[in-house]
Amino acid sequence: MKFNETDIQGAYLIEPERYEDERGYFTRSYCADEFAAQGIPFILAQSNISYNKTAFTLRGMHYHKTPYEETKLVRCSAGRLFDVAVDLRPLSPSYRKWVGFELSRENGLGIFIPAGCAHGFLTLEDHTEVAYQMSPAYTPGHDHGFRWDDPDIGINWPADPAIISDKDKGLENFG
Repeated sequence: MKFNETDIQGAYLIEPERYEDERGYFTRSYCADEFAAQGIPFILAQSNISYNKTAFTLRGMHYHKTPYEETKLVRCSAGRLFDVAVDLRPLSPSYRKWVGFELSRENGLGIFIPAGCAHGFLTLEDHTEVAYQMSPAYTPGHDHGFRWDDPDIGINWPADPAIISDKDKGLENFG
């Protein structure tokens, strides 16, 4: 795996090393030893899949506050999506900055999102599946979020969403 630094401190765009032949390819999506060699203490506690039937479905922007912060490794296992992380750590040099990357099954890219960041995505194709691993395990009742179009954060989404949950529609700006 190749770990590429992003504009958010501690967040990485991860390129897989693919071993291809006539059958297809093999790649590792996670290796504790490789993460540790990069100085990233990430041990998986939970693995999730988000299936999205329709293109331009938006999920986000979601986060958990201390002491329930979540660290995530996000990949697209089918379809395409625009994945976003926003740094919400007030003492971070990248506080309130965002990064966004197109993830797809074809490009195999993943994004590692450190604790203290919000996460969201917009699907770019029908039948998009997002596979993400996280730590610690989800703690109910500690969910927080802010509007996907908060003007102070200024995320440059590739398109407007067509589908948003009522919960996400009702979120306030970050502040």
